[in-house]
Amino acid sequence: MSFAEQLTRLQAFLDADELHEEALDYIATHGYLTALSICPEPVPEREWIDALFSEPPHYKDEVEREAIESTLMQLKAHIARQLASDDDLVLPCELDLGDEPDDSDIRGWCIGFMEGVFLREATWFENAEDEVSELLLPIMVGSGLFDEQPEFADIARDQELANDMVAQIPEALTALFLLLNAPEEKPALLKPRHH
Repeated sequence: MSFAEQLTRLQAFLDADELHEEALDYIATHGYLTALSICPEPVPEREWIDALFSEPPHYKDEVEREAIESTLMQLKAHIARQLASDDDLVLPCELDLGDEPDDSDIRGWCIGFMEGVFLREATWFENAEDEVSELLLPIMVGSGLFDEQPEFADIARDQELANDMVAQIPEALTALFLLLNAPEEKPALLKPRHH
């Protein structure tokens, strides 16, 4: 089975109604795995797989469980390779919140990404809190999770600004990856920190 076919099967599995309501669907899972690929501290596979599903899914059999988990690991490795390349990561959805942000795929992707960040939140902000916060801003805006906070509420009300920010996500991901995983090669856009 090709990787594309495995992804199709994974997507059908993650988007099925049988999963726990807190489980991440395919688009959110892509965001989640992207965050895990950027996270400076590796999260054990068992931990992130269990967190992704919220409670163990009802697999048909052991073969299906192994197939789904193996595809998740392959997808994570695939995303990590894309992040490490010179090209911006291609997201599996439009970079647009549309008229109904809560129904947009990019919102789901951003929520999944933030779920991945929350698994190791302290690690993300440990060494470059300001830069990381700045680079995470488009994803935080896209997720809608922070709209109750005044500074986010203002952005959320300005649809054009929110969409402009969401459009910056691929570049922000590349910068985050470099910042957190290649500290000796700081991208030029980030000022060196003074100790």
